[in-house]
Amino acid sequence: MDRLTEVAAETGGVAYELDVTEPESVATFTAALERVDVLVNNAGLASGVEPLAEIPDERLLVMWETNVLGLLRVTRALLPQLRSSSGGHIVNVGSIAGFETYKGGGGYTSSKHAVRAITRTLRLELLGSGVRVTEIAPGLVETEFSIVRHDGDRDAARKTYAGMTPLTADDVADCIAWAVTRPPHVNVDEIVVRPVDQATVDHIHRRS
Repeated sequence: MDRLTEVAAETGGVAYELDVTEPESVATFTAALERVDVLVNNAGLASGVEPLAEIPDERLLVMWETNVLGLLRVTRALLPQLRSSSGGHIVNVGSIAGFETYKGGGGYTSSKHAVRAITRTLRLELLGSGVRVTEIAPGLVETEFSIVRHDGDRDAARKTYAGMTPLTADDVADCIAWAVTRPPHVNVDEIVVRPVDQATVDHIHRRS
């Protein structure tokens, strides 16, 4: 909350506490909002790099509770406000892992494939409502993502981006801002954005 409060002070916003893995937290959060024009489902994480045969249940659960069930809970709770808004917009931050796979990523890729399916389902179900639905699918972005995935091991996290120039959080935010500021009759279904050094999950140009 201290970090959210700092951002709110800089932008003139208001910070609210929200844990998308807890239904009661979602209910408290949504009850405090009188109007919702744009929902950005950005909560997401990867936990561990074990193969499927070895990944513990707790890692699977935290990824699915956050990346999938959390997204579903918040979206479902805010759909009434989005429908009543003039031009509501749902932006789901997915990943290229939503349509590509890699070793050691079974829990994460399966959750992001689910986000892709949810996004397309919403696009069908909200057709005619005026609510727009967009998925942003980034490649490698240097944030706290890899630190979380490696359980706080910053050296392991840095190796993810070694020898290449990854995207930044600002790059992804720029894509979101562009999508939500198109004219109301324009729906940007999907934006796939990668570093120029990355062609696929496993094809990355690294400099020595």
